[in-house]
Formats: sequence, C-alpha cells, structure tokens
Amino acid sequence: MVFLSKIILVTAEYDPLRGKIRRVLREISEEKGIEIEEREEDWDFLIKYGERDEIGGFNIPQVFVQYDDGSVKHVLTRIPLSEEGKLDLKRAKEIILRAL
Repeated sequence: MVFLSKIILVTAEYDPLRGKIRRVLREISEEKGIEIEEREEDWDFLIKYGERDEIGGFNIPQVFVQYDDGSVKHVLTRIPLSEEGKLDLKRAKEIILRAL
C-alpha cells in the first residue's frame, strides 16, 4: 500500500499568490499532519511533473503530492476563482484534500 509522504509547493518569490496558497497548505498540514516542501522556481520539477499552460509554459503556484514510493501527482495549478472572479481559497483547499 502506498502512503502520502508530503505536499510539494512550487512557487517563486515574485508570485503574488504565494502567501495565500501557503496559508491553505499550512491549514491542511496542521489538520492532517502532513509535511510541506516548498520549491523555489524548480523548473526541472515542473518539466517532469507540472501542468503546462496553453503555450507550453508553466503557471505558478503548482501543488503536488508525493507518496512514500517516490511517485508524484499533480494536484493544483493556481488558485481557482469564484463565480465573482475572486480567489476561492476554500475550493483550493477542497481540491487538495480530495487528492490526499
């Protein structure tokens, strides 16, 4: 049986959503006792596991889960928006929790 090892966040210093996604991941980490690893502009990791945009680049932040066998699963690219066009942190959290 494969178990969840950690949540991985790939972001950048210039990412305006960095603080918000960190807050969501901290909540999940505290609730579930899961380690968070943050990677700064890890383009090699994104090339291997990330989700590309329509022109072949990478949006950030991106969230992944890693399992104890070393496998990695992409979970979230960017924070989703509500119908009003505002960041939906609750929905982001739900998406990540579903992936766990």
